[in-house]
Amino acid sequence: MSVAMLWVVSPTSEVFNGVGFLEPARDGNRILDSFRYSSRCKNVISDGSLNKGRKKRQSFSSMNADLRYAFLGCSSLENGGRLSLTSSMVASPAGEIALTSEQKVYDVILKQAALVKRRLKPDEDLDVKPDIVLPGSLGLLSEAYDRCREVCAEYAKTFYLGTLLMTRERRTAIWAIYVWCRRTDELVDGPNASHITPMALDRWEARLEDIFRGRPFDMLDAALADTVSRFPVDIQPFRDMIEGMRMDLWKSRYKNFDELYLYCYYVAGTVGLMSVPIMGIAPESQATTESVYNNALELGLANQLTNILRDVGEDARRGRIYLPQDELAQAGLSEEDIFAGKVTDKWRVFMKKQIKRARKFFDDAENGVKELSSASRWPVWASLLLYRQILDEIEANDYNNFTRRAYVGKPKKILALPVAYAKSLVPPRSSCALLNT
Repeated sequence: MSVAMLWVVSPTSEVFNGVGFLEPARDGNRILDSFRYSSRCKNVISDGSLNKGRKKRQSFSSMNADLRYAFLGCSSLENGGRLSLTSSMVASPAGEIALTSEQKVYDVILKQAALVKRRLKPDEDLDVKPDIVLPGSLGLLSEAYDRCREVCAEYAKTFYLGTLLMTRERRTAIWAIYVWCRRTDELVDGPNASHITPMALDRWEARLEDIFRGRPFDMLDAALADTVSRFPVDIQPFRDMIEGMRMDLWKSRYKNFDELYLYCYYVAGTVGLMSVPIMGIAPESQATTESVYNNALELGLANQLTNILRDVGEDARRGRIYLPQDELAQAGLSEEDIFAGKVTDKWRVFMKKQIKRARKFFDDAENGVKELSSASRWPVWASLLLYRQILDEIEANDYNNFTRRAYVGKPKKILALPVAYAKSLVPPRSSCALLNT
């Protein structure tokens, strides 16, 4: 399961070759004494695609055993309890009317949109705020953001180029979110995934709580802590992403699309809710904040469904099937057919319906990309156009996603960039344009 960074994606095929965590201070000091680079830690994060769907990558390699789990055990809630999802994301008690996954997720969207409305002003200039300097460590925060930049530049090349068009405040914030999402994903997708327990994820969530309280543990946490203090970013999508990691520890089948929808939200749609406050909505946009967030969610769902369809064979070899069980049965297919990996007419019919659904989410998501601030639209358009082409490649492979991996070649990626840039120049429909239609 690899995170689908929906607004922050470059669908590359590069292999992650190491992650760097900062060596914790033994005396427990959180910031100043724990920002010592380990000589073993060169790179910070994994590949730029950040795409979910149980895609394993070579990662976290060659780390010292003492550092293997250090980042999981250094933070806790003040009351010692386990962080949990808000009531909107918890299963309804017996006797209550059951909500669909879409209804549960939309509740989170409404809360995030309300937060944005309270904290963002239309004329706010996000480029004039001075850097926050941590006491006793001049320029430490700038160094933290620089590490995030290096990660994005190395592993998300296409997206990184797009972020350079953003204002300084926005692009550094996006880099910080990118890093946190990748680190979170590596808990269940890295080489140490077999050792990760629900308790370890509880500790990671407690550490997230500390970040939002302004008490980061290491340098990379500090960059995110500064980001969430500057932008109207809610903690709930971050918690929900961790919930997706928990789900992967115990769940490997999805009985219907409603179940799969919730999983896709956890591991991919959450990134849109994290990122829209950073990307910003164009001042001239007439779209509601809620609709833009919903479109961000749809792009995440589209990306995640695409990942799932691309990696059916890879997931099956790990004993996982991220496909709606009821729809497989309706198509006359069974788990045994998936594990056998044969492309049949029944499989082609099934895949055509799944691809059609994913494309519908991409189409709906375009409405939200158009409403983003002008400096943020290019990398998101590039992400959308490139990821949608993976579906084309699955078709070109005659729906053989058992033994052939669909990917977008470098020439097609290069050709997509000017198209994405041209689309990014088209402004949202203003109120005057709406009156003339």
